[in-house]
Amino acid sequence: MYAIITVVVLVVMFLAAAIRVLNEYERGVIFRLGRIIATKGPGLIILIPIIDRMVKVDMRIITMDVPPQDVITRDNVSIKVNAVIYFRVLTANAAVIEVENFLYATSQLAQTTLRSVCGQVELDELLAEREKINAQLQEILDRSTDPWGIKVSTVEVKHIDLPQEMQRAMAKQAEAERERRAKVISAEGEFQAATKLTAAGKMMAEQPISLQLRYLQTLAVVAAENNSTTLFPIPIDLFKPFMELAKKKDI
Repeated sequence: MYAIITVVVLVVMFLAAAIRVLNEYERGVIFRLGRIIATKGPGLIILIPIIDRMVKVDMRIITMDVPPQDVITRDNVSIKVNAVIYFRVLTANAAVIEVENFLYATSQLAQTTLRSVCGQVELDELLAEREKINAQLQEILDRSTDPWGIKVSTVEVKHIDLPQEMQRAMAKQAEAERERRAKVISAEGEFQAATKLTAAGKMMAEQPISLQLRYLQTLAVVAAENNSTTLFPIPIDLFKPFMELAKKKDI
């Protein structure tokens, strides 16, 4: 009886030590006596107790924050920059045997790369061409982590912390730019108005009747305002004989 209980207990202990279950997004790197033999999963995995050892690797996309880094840009502006990276393990074997801790290694590499790339550009370029900076960071990180079996899919610069004096200077610059645009727009409006008035004056000089029509339009506007005094325009043509007579006398 005791022998049966002992056998049952040993079998249960063996199964508990030998059986592993991996989720759909997990892979198990199996080491036997220190040497890698296979990568298994997902599903049920059976190990040999004491002899086999398994290291689980998550194959899902990992989101990692890069803490704020002190950066001096190429135009000698001191800023703080942080970012976020998205990556995943493509080759579980390489992620386990090529680097001690791929998460820590990727984080440190991202911090140094962020400082290096942002330090090679000017502040205006960093603010205006963020997509270019993101692509450059992604390319460098992906190339560096490829031997570890890691694929870096996206890198995004999240926030750029500027000094207070730089923020005030940029605010003044933006205000001056808005004032310049407003003056340019106002000058363009005055130029267009003057052009139209000049064209209208030439047309009236060539067609005197158009001036009389303008008088009539003005009279209609004045009459509609319920004024006590009404002005009647006198045709200019009535004064032409007198004006010509006055010219002849002067001659």
